[in-house]
Amino acid sequence: MCGIVGYIGQQKALPILMNGLKRLEYRGYDSAGLAVRVDGRLQVEKQVGKIKNLESCLNEQMLASTVGIAHTRWATHGQPSHVNAHPHVGGDGKIAVVHNGIIENYLQLKQELQANGCLFVSETDSETLAHLFAQALAGKCSFFEAVRRSLARVEGTYGIAVLNADAPDQIIAARKGSPLVIGHGRGEYYIASDAAPLVGHTTEVTYLEDGEIALITRDNVTIKTIDNQSVQPQVECIDTNLSAIEKDGYPHFMLKEISEQPQTIMDTMRGRLLLDEGSAKLGGIQYELGSLLNANRVVITACGTSWHAALIGEYMIEEYVGIPVEVEYASEFRYRNPILGPSSVVIAISQSGETADTLAAIREARRKGSKVFGICNVVGSTIARETDAGVYLHAGPEIGVASTKAFTSQVVVLSLMTLLLARMRNMSHSRGREFAKALHELPHQVEKALALSDDIRTIAEEFYQVPNFLYLGRGYNFPVALEGALKLKEISYIHAEGYPAAEMKHGPIALIDRNMPVVFIATRDSIYDKVMSNIEEVRARQGRVIAIATEGDEEISKRVDRVIYVPATIECLNPLVTIIPLQLLAYHIAVKRGCDVDQPRNLAKSVTVE
Repeated sequence: MCGIVGYIGQQKALPILMNGLKRLEYRGYDSAGLAVRVDGRLQVEKQVGKIKNLESCLNEQMLASTVGIAHTRWATHGQPSHVNAHPHVGGDGKIAVVHNGIIENYLQLKQELQANGCLFVSETDSETLAHLFAQALAGKCSFFEAVRRSLARVEGTYGIAVLNADAPDQIIAARKGSPLVIGHGRGEYYIASDAAPLVGHTTEVTYLEDGEIALITRDNVTIKTIDNQSVQPQVECIDTNLSAIEKDGYPHFMLKEISEQPQTIMDTMRGRLLLDEGSAKLGGIQYELGSLLNANRVVITACGTSWHAALIGEYMIEEYVGIPVEVEYASEFRYRNPILGPSSVVIAISQSGETADTLAAIREARRKGSKVFGICNVVGSTIARETDAGVYLHAGPEIGVASTKAFTSQVVVLSLMTLLLARMRNMSHSRGREFAKALHELPHQVEKALALSDDIRTIAEEFYQVPNFLYLGRGYNFPVALEGALKLKEISYIHAEGYPAAEMKHGPIALIDRNMPVVFIATRDSIYDKVMSNIEEVRARQGRVIAIATEGDEEISKRVDRVIYVPATIECLNPLVTIIPLQLLAYHIAVKRGCDVDQPRNLAKSVTVE
């Protein structure tokens, strides 16, 4: 993995490919490369590191090409290096392929190909595809048939684009488990891993489904299944505008996305929050509400930041709706034979809608007969298409690798779902209106929390050189502690851990000394006094305490080193205001340390391989 771009048409391919790669930088990568057809042969260039390294080695001759493919790589098989970068070539340089995914049977295929005289130069599984396609093409079948028949032998996951020097007017694209979208133009077509590279070029797209392969020419797209069944391409519209995928004057996408949260929270609630009724309307799940209300248990599955949002959802649904809820890491879900059946409901949460582990969990749940709901941000994503019902976040493209606005929108969706189900169960009209009013006030409250950025920067300047952080919270604020610690780890590379505050005494307290900053999420809620006791335990061991507290709480300022005040809201919505300072703290610390905030090392935005 990580990003694919392709173009065939009348325009110069090179600028389109390079611009597309830059728009895919947010996915994370360690090398980049491209292949274009020039004077009857393929010219391949690739470089380790940033796209600017690739840009510096391109030549004028390549500008003449009107067809090409390009790739940003995030290493799976083989370390980042020139030979391991994509595209990979086969057939004496006549075949070039870019690949996202993992070929699980590549060793078997590689040994067979080597026995037939193929020379491998990389450590990757992806190179196997280039030689496999070239070998099949030598059997005198068409380019399309060579790729199709070869893929029938491939086990694993792939999103691929393939060029053939002897087929100047064709690109082959195929997908199994790794997303690909085809953009439609007039006399031209675009290929990409997601819609970002297509913005400004076209609004009409076709999402390839698993097990489909496309023959793309300048004038047409023909789609078949890998077992050679014809498929009618379905054309959909995308409405993303350029400003949504640009920084708009911000130094980093992450800061832009943190700052957008008053608007994205409002957009997530728009048309869904019913203030007068004290309820919510979620059109994407309205015909499956019975499944939720009658479920004997609900399992929420997710990864990373989405898993933290899921924990908050668990607490809300159990408290207000009275349905037993479990939260599972999607990466472990299908490997432990989960107890599911027709009376269970699984809710899958993913920003991208393409997370490989979460998709695998969905498929396992459906195999066991459970209803599956999806919560995702990307319209047309695989999770959106493979679930029985679901809710879109409407948070807009999230470019920064460290998720911020998607997290708050996920929690808002779970809050709306909780309100809707609770009102259908036993929540009173007056309590429903109180809940709805608190949701309605959130955008303004988040805006007030964002106004603290300068104060938080000052705290960051004090603590940016420490090697470790501890984040502690209880109840609804425990998942916030986990998420705050994750944000700091992701972008600043400081070791940080989140714990339930009471668990501190069961081990982590051994770490506390005058060099250990401890972040407490200590809002005025039902367990405030317990958290204050935990703060005293840290102070007794000379720990340095940073508290996220409720506006008007003067007492806490006497007991901690630094305090950041956030607006008061109902207890279950506290995470939506307390997370904002923690996002900003991580951001300002990372900037102070000189880290690459939007593209932190070793991370990919969308994890599409297991």
